[in-house]
Amino acid sequence: MVGDAGRQINSIRYDSRRVVKGDVFFAIPGSKVDGSKFIPEALERGAAAIVSESGPGDLLQVHSVSWVQIPDARLALALAANSFYDYPSKGIKLIGITGTNGKTTVAFLVASILNEAGWKPALFGTVGYWQTYGVGEVQKAVPNTTPESLDLQRMLREAANGGAKGAVMEVSSHSLAMHRVTGCQFHTAVFTNFGRDHLDFHKDLDSYQATKEKLLLQSQFGTVPKFGVLNADDARCVALKAKTESRIITFGVESRADVTPNKWKATAKGLDITAATPSGNIELHSKLVGRHNISNLLAATATALTLDIPLAVIQRGILAVQVPGRMESIQEGQPFSVFVDYAHTDDALRNLIASSRQLTPDGRILLVFGCGGDRDRYKRPLMGIAAGQCDHIFLTSDNPRSEDPIQILNDVMVGLQKVGANYTVEPNRGQAIYLALQAAHPADTVLIAGKGHEIFQILRDGSVPFDDRETARRILHELGFQSSGEPNEKD
Repeated sequence: MVGDAGRQINSIRYDSRRVVKGDVFFAIPGSKVDGSKFIPEALERGAAAIVSESGPGDLLQVHSVSWVQIPDARLALALAANSFYDYPSKGIKLIGITGTNGKTTVAFLVASILNEAGWKPALFGTVGYWQTYGVGEVQKAVPNTTPESLDLQRMLREAANGGAKGAVMEVSSHSLAMHRVTGCQFHTAVFTNFGRDHLDFHKDLDSYQATKEKLLLQSQFGTVPKFGVLNADDARCVALKAKTESRIITFGVESRADVTPNKWKATAKGLDITAATPSGNIELHSKLVGRHNISNLLAATATALTLDIPLAVIQRGILAVQVPGRMESIQEGQPFSVFVDYAHTDDALRNLIASSRQLTPDGRILLVFGCGGDRDRYKRPLMGIAAGQCDHIFLTSDNPRSEDPIQILNDVMVGLQKVGANYTVEPNRGQAIYLALQAAHPADTVLIAGKGHEIFQILRDGSVPFDDRETARRILHELGFQSSGEPNEKD
């Protein structure tokens, strides 16, 4: 520590452009740019204190400022933010949801249940940030699945002050590794499943899993969650039960579990499930489509039980949910089904295809998909292998970022060729969607996978507007179809 340790500060910033006189600036190392490079700008804007992993050098000769040098600026920011906003997660019940697939759907379901219960919950996740307290429902876009620690603690404080009794948060592996949720006190930690994802960041599956497990096994400078909700169908989730002090409730479709279906029916209109729970049987009716969503519905039900939500409230909350870009049905009067889904891992793609096959007994499954650039390259052939279960594949671009789109397609084709898949390569995503929809026959299903709710295509030179859902609707209109508003029933 150099300078006045008792200096008063007005606010905390990690973006030098937002610093005003009297603020403390945290210089956070980024994946592309080190925040230390922006310390001079923060000082020129009137920062009263600097927190950095680097020392002040000769800057103190020019600026009268307090300087704290620490080994981990992200950790320091998280702890400081939690203290600055007076530990907001202690005043509400915070539900953290992690896993490779299903986080967004489970988060939407749990938030809807809490809203039905009158909790006025906040929701943080991949699709954005929702608040249902105070002035009514508000949606805000967020750059990360889990916000940076300073933004997160501020929004949790807003939620608590606005009368929210709970908050639901998708907790990404990145957020756990980068201390975004450090200091948060979770009431319930939910694990949907473990699969392969983000290995460009975590390097191997064991490291990825170990990072995810921190939500339940490591206090993150707080106490461990009171409850853990685990997927009994996933061996890696089951193994957590012996490692944690949290009280465990399990859900599962194939394995013995606390929350499990006695019977279920999947149609193009949704899911009907009779499930056994520790509080008795429950009839669940959902607009969500696809067999894989049974697990998500059970996970949400189990989570609600850790919060003592009555079964009748759970029923109503689940019935109200439709998740953007998650097997979202596109209906424009066409005699075949069209679904847009966020599936961007091989497990998610495999589940999506399996669910679609159950809904397509007399037709073909046509798939449009690609793989993102600047991400785990070894996942690409695995995605191709998973896609091989379809009758025809239209391989295309999906956020190539800084990479050559053709090279990405070549990586995927290794998997497609390995399983002898029937495929067409069309790098232009809009044209690939057109080819798939034009090729569809009555009773077929067209799946457009990878982007889901996203409304941009990320290219080397920047982002351009692109929404799979709007693109599909426009093309269906061009093909002469008119909206009827009713899904095509196939069972």
